[in-house]
This record gives sequence, structure tokens and C-alpha cells, in this order.
Amino acid sequence: MAKAKKLSGGVIFFLVIVFSVIGFAAGFWGYGFYGSQTPLKGDVYYSGGLSIHFLELGNGKSGDCIYIKAGENDILVDGGSRTGSVETIKKYVDNYCFDGVLEYIIVTHADRDHIACFAGDNTNKSIFDYYKCDTIIDFNLTNKDNTGTSTYSRYLQKRDEEVKKDGAKHYTALDCWKERNGAKRVYELAGNITLEILYNYYYENKSSDENNYSVCFMLKQGDRNFLFTGDLEKDGEDRLVDNNELSQVELFKAGHHGSKTSSNEKLLKVIKPKIVCVCCCAGSVEYLTNKEQNLSNSFPTQDFINRIAPYTDKVYVTTMIDVVFNGEKYVDSGDYKLMNGNIVVTAKRTGVTVECSNNNTVLKDTEWFKANRVCPDAWKAA
Repeated sequence: MAKAKKLSGGVIFFLVIVFSVIGFAAGFWGYGFYGSQTPLKGDVYYSGGLSIHFLELGNGKSGDCIYIKAGENDILVDGGSRTGSVETIKKYVDNYCFDGVLEYIIVTHADRDHIACFAGDNTNKSIFDYYKCDTIIDFNLTNKDNTGTSTYSRYLQKRDEEVKKDGAKHYTALDCWKERNGAKRVYELAGNITLEILYNYYYENKSSDENNYSVCFMLKQGDRNFLFTGDLEKDGEDRLVDNNELSQVELFKAGHHGSKTSSNEKLLKVIKPKIVCVCCCAGSVEYLTNKEQNLSNSFPTQDFINRIAPYTDKVYVTTMIDVVFNGEKYVDSGDYKLMNGNIVVTAKRTGVTVECSNNNTVLKDTEWFKANRVCPDAWKAA
């Protein structure tokens, strides 16, 4: 029988290097950017690969558009504020989405400041014209069916064209909750990152307020939670708490642009947000009635600020605008400016961070806040 040859010192050194590299790679993929379900500590799992972008929309109008990158998944939530924002959104998304495919589009409700860029018009293309979409999830009910609004009608047309042309799957939030027609309540996005559609009472019950029909969902990254409620109002928020098992969140997308009627105490008491992002044009009187010309009611409202302050001072706002008094009432000057600009919340193994395109100044420290709002005691002590 032939004797086994002894390995030379050089070969042994080479093998040690190879196995060390393999071990490092295994650790990287276990704990690193893409991640697996390897515990970081105890039963806490972090996978990385999650960033949430609250977009500045290129005008002085409040509206929502949120881009989410989860692993290799590109997700767009809402498309406001006006059809002219389409190019602004596309230019931003194209920095991250390289294959022209949006795996998920979520449209929370049928108001213009959330659907305009999906609808498009004679001058501006629809977002659906620029991207192939795999799955569209939108509202189950609306009060606009009989109003004949052109924006809503165009949204339906472009959505249905996307289903027919590119084979997109279309589900309502109620389909997802009931897991019918092929829809799911929970979508697996990447290593231990999920998107869970929450139950909203107004998915299947009529409301006089269009905002209450909003699709509500939770992004989960291990034990981290990120909550999105569209423009859900107080009654809807109260029912959301009653009908879902909610817990503390890393991030809360402020309800209804920081209005006085959303982000209420019953919800905040449960979710205790660490970071709050407000998609609005601070100071705009666009949505104020003549009876509400007290500027404390402009977004983000004093009431919203007072309620959020006990939980966090990490509040960020996309844009702002100057207002002028025209002799009868306050009107927007048209001179809009960036506040934080595009707000990017990134969740990695090492923690959750916020980076903004204009500056990282929290709301309470901005000149706009100091000139237009009263600082709550909780923020004075911060």
C-alpha cells in the first residue's frame, strides 16, 4: 500500500488561508447586508438590506411617494403630489432600480396627492409607462367611483393597462388580508424582511372620509417594525389598534402629512415611534379651509407635534413653503424650499440611521419650527 504523501508547509499555509476566507464569507452572509436568519443576539434577527426613502416631489404641494429597497425588491408606495412629479420620482428611483422592474406598487387610497403620478395626463406619462410592475396592491373602497374625477379615472385605466400589458397581479388590501384571489397577507421580501398588510376596518366598511380607506402595512426586519398608514384618520387609527397586534416601531410614516386629525394618542401609545417622517410641504395652507386659517393647522400641525413629542424628537420633514397674507387670508407664496429633502432611513445590522439630501436637522431645531410652532416641554428637555 502506498504511503500518503505529507503536505508541504506551503500547501498547509494555502489551505489555512482558504478556509479562513470561507469562514469569513460565511460570517458575512450570516450577518451581513443580505443576511440570513442568524441571530445577532438572543432571538433578535437582523438581516440588513432595507432602506426607506421619503421623496421630495419637486413642488410646493404636499403628497406621498415612498421608495423602498428590500434586498433585491424595488417597492413604490403612492405617487403624489401632482402629475408633474413623475419625472422627479423616476429620476430618483432610477438611482436604485436598474432593471426597470418594480416588484411591488402600493397605492394607499384614491386622493390625487397619492395617485397623480400613476394616473399621468396629456403632458406627463404615468409611472406605469416607465416600469414593469409585478404586483399592485391598492384600496378596496373609495368614494370617488361616482365623482368622475379625471385623475381617479386615469389611475384605473393605467393600472388596468399594466395588468393587461405586463401581466401585473392586482390585489386589493382586503384580498391580501383574506388571502384570496392569489393574494397574501405577508410577503417575503429578503432575508428575514417581510411586508405585512394590516387589517383596516374601512377595507370593508364605508367612511365619509376618503383617507380612512388607506392601505396600512408593516415592514418587518427581524424584530424591527416600520409602520405605514397612508392618510388614516383618528377613527381608523383607533380601529387599527383594536384589530391588529401592534408593537413599538423604529419608524412611523406620520399619518396624513402630520395633520391634526391623524397620529393620535391611542396609536402612538402602542407604537412608541423612534423616528417619524412627514411627507408634507411645511407651512402650506393648501388644505386649510377658511375656518382653519390659524397657521397652527398647516402641516405639520401643532397638535401633531404636541402628541408626537413625548415619544421622539427624531422628526423629519421633506419640504416647506413660505405663506403670505393677501389682505383676506393666507396663501402659499409659491416659493417652496427643501427642509430635509429626500429622507432616507436605512436599517442595517449595526442599527437604523437617517440621512437626508438637504440636511439632517430634526424638526424642532429648524428655523421654520422656531418661527412657526411652540416647542413642547418634552422637546425643550431633549
